[in-house]
Amino acid sequence: MNDKELFTLIEAEASRQLQHLELIASENYVSKDVLKAQGSILTNKYAEGYPGKRYYGGCEFIDQIESLAIDRATKLFGCAFANVQPHSGTEANLAAYNAVLKPGDKILAMSLSSGGHLSHGTNLSLSGKIYQTYFYDVNPQTEILDYDALEKMALEIVPQLLIVGASAYSRLIDYQRCKEIAVKCGAVLLVDMAHVAGLIAAKVIPSCFPYADIVTSTTHKTLRGPRGGLILTNDPLLNAKINKSVFPGIQGGPLMHVIAAKAVCFKEAMSEGFINYQKQVIKNARVLSEKFQELGYRIISGKTENHLFMIDVFAKFNMTGKRAEELLESVGITVNKNSIPHDLNKPNLTSGIRIGTPYLTTLGFKEETMEEIALLIDEVLKGNDASFKAPLLISRVQEIIRNNVLKSE
Repeated sequence: MNDKELFTLIEAEASRQLQHLELIASENYVSKDVLKAQGSILTNKYAEGYPGKRYYGGCEFIDQIESLAIDRATKLFGCAFANVQPHSGTEANLAAYNAVLKPGDKILAMSLSSGGHLSHGTNLSLSGKIYQTYFYDVNPQTEILDYDALEKMALEIVPQLLIVGASAYSRLIDYQRCKEIAVKCGAVLLVDMAHVAGLIAAKVIPSCFPYADIVTSTTHKTLRGPRGGLILTNDPLLNAKINKSVFPGIQGGPLMHVIAAKAVCFKEAMSEGFINYQKQVIKNARVLSEKFQELGYRIISGKTENHLFMIDVFAKFNMTGKRAEELLESVGITVNKNSIPHDLNKPNLTSGIRIGTPYLTTLGFKEETMEEIALLIDEVLKGNDASFKAPLLISRVQEIIRNNVLKSE
């Protein structure tokens, strides 16, 4: 290694990832094969266009790699068409919008405070500047999606695009009901399954097909692949529009090393081991959330039905999510602050924290350890100042990791 400065930092991050209890819901720990594909010489190759229709020569094997990724994606999710080129979930969303909307068209999506995503038309996003965006919320009492209220709002607004899917919503979504609403108001139904893609692939929660017109996703998070985006559809006309929207619409050359890594993760997601893994992700999330409830914490919407949940730390400790995140980070527990429905604190402070189990489940953690982690987090937050016993708490975190992490091959 000639660049010691950089590679020392990479090694430090590698150590951090295995010496912290990583509970960020959007993160995971990829396989050696995913890393090998993404770090391959495919990064050398330019390949603007699509298989068989490139603007560069020398794409014989590149075409085969991208075709393999496409074939695996469609098989995995049970759909007809896939575009594997988006560099991120946000770019997948922007390409999908561009495929079916004109500037000034209306989007109806879940609000950020109810669990939606920045790229779903918020005013901070490019999508919020190009399109007219409207937002639906969860029910203020139950903190669960109210489909009757959503339908009423959709019929009043008459959006061209209805977006469902979230980054901080712990309940299942009724995709069939959403499709019925979209049909009634004449909207295209887009499902952003980025957070639950792995659960859908393993068939441990209901699929958004055949109801969605367009499905967007990331390939990391629960899918446990490289950081990147994905767009799926069953409609050949929409597929043609999506392909043109991705390239040359919003992107240039595809990242072929990332597409190769996507192909790897799609294959891994077809295995029995991956199905069992996703079942364990859900079990771990459920047990962890239930233990927090036993300890007197308020879980947003009452429970989790997927891989994540949110805790209202402000209600219990008069503590912001930012403070909770910092306290936990100081002893080696990684979470992220997160707004909760109808949050009175600013987005840079928040009243909640978001907790997810995909990462630790990949490393072999099971239900009994989830209860131990809840007790440890409770001890840190109750103190509101971990510094006086940080060495002891850090030692306990390291002991939990040593006792649970499966040794790599």
